[in-house]
Amino acid sequence: MPRVSKVKSITAKLTPEQRRHYDNLMAARDAVMGRVRSYAEDALDCSNADKRGVTTHMADMGSDSSRHEMGLQLMSEEGDVLELIEEAIKRLIENKNYGICQDCGQPIPPARLEVRPYAIYCTKCKSIREKDGGNRLR
Repeated sequence: MPRVSKVKSITAKLTPEQRRHYDNLMAARDAVMGRVRSYAEDALDCSNADKRGVTTHMADMGSDSSRHEMGLQLMSEEGDVLELIEEAIKRLIENKNYGICQDCGQPIPPARLEVRPYAIYCTKCKSIREKDGGNRLR
């Protein structure tokens, strides 16, 4: 995590609109990291229960195993989202092309950025990509 002084020097250079986007990205990042921690704790709890032999019924073991696998899958997906958020922060701070569709070069609608602050496609281009089987996260 960036140190407070580094964050202040970065955010001091941002316009009010960029600062709002930065704050939204950081809030999204914090939310994802919180979910990852929760999934990791659940996975660890399942693993520890297995090691202690707490679960003895076959149905419970299957349920625990399924919950463990689902937690790992969710952590992986959240890791992908976290990477997208970090890329968006970099685009905002370094490249200054945050909020610009990477397909058509047009601005991404503010409403889309509010919902998905790490979006890299405008609504129109995203719809086209989804019809073509593109990535749902972006």
